[in-house]
Order: sequence, then structure tokens, then C-alpha cells
Amino acid sequence: MTVTATKTAPTDALAASSAASRRAMVDSQLRTSGVNAEFVLERMLLVPRENHVPGHAQGTAYIDRAITLENGRKIAAPLFYGMLLEEAQPKASDTVLVVDAGSGYLPALVGPLVGQVDVISPEEAVTSSPKRTTYSLVLIDGAVESIGQPLAKRMAADGRIVTGVSKQGVTRLATGRKAGDDVALLPLAEIGIPRLSEFDTEKSWSF
Repeated sequence: MTVTATKTAPTDALAASSAASRRAMVDSQLRTSGVNAEFVLERMLLVPRENHVPGHAQGTAYIDRAITLENGRKIAAPLFYGMLLEEAQPKASDTVLVVDAGSGYLPALVGPLVGQVDVISPEEAVTSSPKRTTYSLVLIDGAVESIGQPLAKRMAADGRIVTGVSKQGVTRLATGRKAGDDVALLPLAEIGIPRLSEFDTEKSWSF
């Protein structure tokens, strides 16, 4: 019995520390920034963010800034995910496509809230797909310059999208809907969001 207690104590202590860090994140970063939807706070209290960052960064998983992943991309600050989920208002009837930067954090947050979640990489999102599956909700884990037709084709008629957008070096949260073949985005709050360069528009030159 003594050996068992000795082995489990560190695990229990780590779990308690992780839970306390998530509570502090919710109270000091989300609530103070106006993110108060109960379903959002509940999910962010339950999902251990340290499981979605490199091992060397686990001790700082809950800081209010982006963390570089092993693939060179970044997991955004917690506030981005709270604002994105609150704006998305995911439903049990939703089929969701997540463009994941590599952390798996956003799929873990949204998964239990919806009927289906599929995950693709940014590279896959900008490439035409032979699959005919369409989604009622698309979530992009990063800031993009444009959506692009390959991803728009994956959206159902009147499908919703919540993403970060990047324009002239400024990133904002944005939401939109598909109308016909087009997806119109409405920029919302300015917030720091890691860019996904795969969605960069081709630059034109003028003389």
C-alpha cells in the first residue's frame, strides 16, 4: 500500500496542478476578456492544454501567448480558442471540419460538442480533394489571408466558418457563411493569432 501511494502521489499532484492552471486560465484570461459562455469554459477547464504542446513547453502551456510546436507552427494563446468557440456556437447536429495547425487542441475542445469532427492539415485545406463530404461548420486554427476555393468547396450550403484572418500584418477573429460558391468573412476582434502561410494570397506587383 505504501508503494502504491508513493507512485500515485506525483500523478495526483500533477493532475491537481494542471486543473488549477486551467482554472486560472479561465478566470484570468477568458472571463476578463468577455468569454463567458458556459460550454466554452467547461471545455477549456476539461482539456489539458499541456498535452498539446511539446514536452519542454508543458510547464508554460497556459501562458497568454502562442507556443511553438515541433512542426514549426504554433498553438495560439488560450483566448483565441475561447473566442473562436463562443463565436462558432457548435451544435450536436454539426458536422465539423477543423484545419489543425498540428497541436490537436482545437479538435479536442470541439469534439464532444458536435456530431462529427474531421481534421485536416493546412496543406490539405488548400488542395483540391476528391471527397464529396461537406461540413456545416469549418474551424481554422490560425490566421489566413484568404479561404480559397478548395476549402470553400468542403463547406455545405449556408455553412459557417470561424477563423483568424490576417491583413497587412494585423490578425483578427472572423466569422462567415457560404453563399453560393463564395465565403464572405466578417472580421471581428483584433487578437494575436499565428498565421498559416499556406493560405497566403499571391502577391501582385505594380509599377
